[in-house]
Amino acid sequence: MTDGTEAAAQAVETAAEVAAEAANNWAKAGRHAGIAGAAIGVVAAGAAAGVAIERLTVGRGMRRRARLALDAAGPYGTLRGTPGAAISEDGTELYFEIDEVGAEPARLEKGDRRGGKHGRNDPSARPVRGKQARAAQEAQGGLRKRLTAALGRRPAAAPTVVFSHGYCLHQDSWHFQRAALRGTVRTVHWDQRSHGRSARGHGQIDGTENVTIDLLGRDLKAVLDAAVPEGPIVLVGHSMGGMTVMALADQFPEYVAERVIGVALIGTSAGRLSEVTYGLPSMGMKAFHWLAPNVLKALGWQPDLVERGRRATADLFAGLVKRYSFGTPEDVDPGIARFGERLIEGTPIDVVAEFFPAFAVHDKTEALVAYDAVPALVLAGENDLITPADHSRTIAEVLPDAELVCVPGAGHLVMLERPELVNEHLVALVERAAAAARSSGHARA
Repeated sequence: MTDGTEAAAQAVETAAEVAAEAANNWAKAGRHAGIAGAAIGVVAAGAAAGVAIERLTVGRGMRRRARLALDAAGPYGTLRGTPGAAISEDGTELYFEIDEVGAEPARLEKGDRRGGKHGRNDPSARPVRGKQARAAQEAQGGLRKRLTAALGRRPAAAPTVVFSHGYCLHQDSWHFQRAALRGTVRTVHWDQRSHGRSARGHGQIDGTENVTIDLLGRDLKAVLDAAVPEGPIVLVGHSMGGMTVMALADQFPEYVAERVIGVALIGTSAGRLSEVTYGLPSMGMKAFHWLAPNVLKALGWQPDLVERGRRATADLFAGLVKRYSFGTPEDVDPGIARFGERLIEGTPIDVVAEFFPAFAVHDKTEALVAYDAVPALVLAGENDLITPADHSRTIAEVLPDAELVCVPGAGHLVMLERPELVNEHLVALVERAAAAARSSGHARA
């Protein structure tokens, strides 16, 4: 057998084993889990076919070498700051890093892979490089000069910019924004519970509490209390992180009124996520919303089995990540595409399952009014299949004074796909927020 045909046969065999074992195990859990198992079997079979075709045409060794080449070079996800930790209401340790004004964050040493407290290796710690990285770096000098001019006269009144990442990501998803702001304005980057270097949610481990967006909002408050005990704040949230920012306002409106001077909501939604089609036809969308919670729950019961399936269908997984992360996958720098893939694949399947149900009931439209009094940026990719741009337009209707930016051709990970544009608008927001705080005489303490 050739390398390609042997790999194809192995892919089919492994995926078939995964499908059969999944269906047998999950069917025992009841009718809905049985349906989920059947659905997973179909997906696994389709995945095997896709991988077989890929492996027949591109040798396994060649694909492995290409991935290693991307994983071995460049700066993505290597920026580090001063570490800290906040303790949530249920005792979960929430990891954050602070980049102070004038400080150069330490870079990740070659070969250092951030495993977190759960013994998970974090593959996104490995750097990569590409054309978009160089372009972003070239633009950063001008942005830092602008911020220095805008904030330098009153450094004590300058805001701290706090970044909240999205579902199945972690703080390194803000790599380009962190690079653009570092050393010029104080920033905080944190990992949401069960993501990145933060601990697994205690309430989820012991089964006493489900993940909710409100819980994430309280987590953010704990991080703010620990990392930004005083001074004005600009909040930046992507996807689930934007929902977390909304939940903060819903539960702590007085705190937001006192401390927050600006907000950026990027690729996010205030509700109606159960209506998202994910680019599927009507019947497919309905089936997905019906099956997905049980499918993910069943997958969460079999993490070892799922990891076997991930390895068997790695090429298909990479293709799905590109489709749902970027608006024009064929044009994305391969290094950035691989970086996005590593961010997502580092999230354990049981964590994916724990968080997913929270989105169906998320509704924070009314809470948005808490941000109506401060400069706001609402930004989305026009080709976003996860949180469609129309959801950002709905947010902008509630915040009529917000700057609304819908980026043509961009997808869900717009801050990686169009970093220069996002950085430009983010710096402008910090400038507007600082100016508004000065003119109101309300440099919040």
